[in-house]
Amino acid sequence: MKNINEKNTKVIAFIGTVLIWIPILFTLITAVVGSIASGTLRIDYLMPAELFPLAFSGALLLLWASGRSGKYKRPIGWSLAIMAGSLVASQGAAVLTGLASGETEAAGWPLFLVVSLLILYIAAVITQCIFGVLLLRRLNQKV
Repeated sequence: MKNINEKNTKVIAFIGTVLIWIPILFTLITAVVGSIASGTLRIDYLMPAELFPLAFSGALLLLWASGRSGKYKRPIGWSLAIMAGSLVASQGAAVLTGLASGETEAAGWPLFLVVSLLILYIAAVITQCIFGVLLLRRLNQKV
């Protein structure tokens, strides 16, 4: 029974890691293709936020796998909380400042606040990506 639980944990961690990497990889791939096609640097920095359902699903699976294995629970849990909180805060700040509706010009402190929170979200997603790989490596180590 122990082998089945270990295998299930590995599968959960693998699927979670793949899901959490998708927003980052798609952003990088479309940036490279778009930049080559246009001859100028193009990157859709909002894509990781647009693909939040995938990132959130992957992060939840990683949290589940880390809980089952007892490895990396805190960093995965904290980065998940920061990931969700910063995206909600970014969206809220965009609405409250009028950036979301176009009522406020995209400049100054409102833009800085929203973009800073978005950068924090992307950093938390990348942290999840790293800990997903580390969790997979730890789960696949020979004891």
